[in-house]
Amino acid sequence: MNENYAEVVERLSRIEAVLQALVCEKSPKEWYSTAEVAVIVHKAEYTVREWCRQKRIRASKKPYSRGAHPEWLISHSELVRFRNEGLLPIHASEGGS
Repeated sequence: MNENYAEVVERLSRIEAVLQALVCEKSPKEWYSTAEVAVIVHKAEYTVREWCRQKRIRASKKPYSRGAHPEWLISHSELVRFRNEGLLPIHASEGGS
């Protein structure tokens, strides 16, 4: 009986370690690229870039390490806001129809 108990405890410890590793893998990032957001929200990267450009989602530009053009970055909190509330409204001065 003692051997079974030790085996169960050992197995539970291994399961706990695996679960902890999975939780760490799925931790939210602080900032996401337009490509990452596109995958998360099931849209084309071009669409997400356009949302950034049109200020339909709040994003910041950061110099891109491999190119001359800065890239858009979207914060985790903005991604959560977008998923809960949707796109920000188009401003009349931004050329909306």
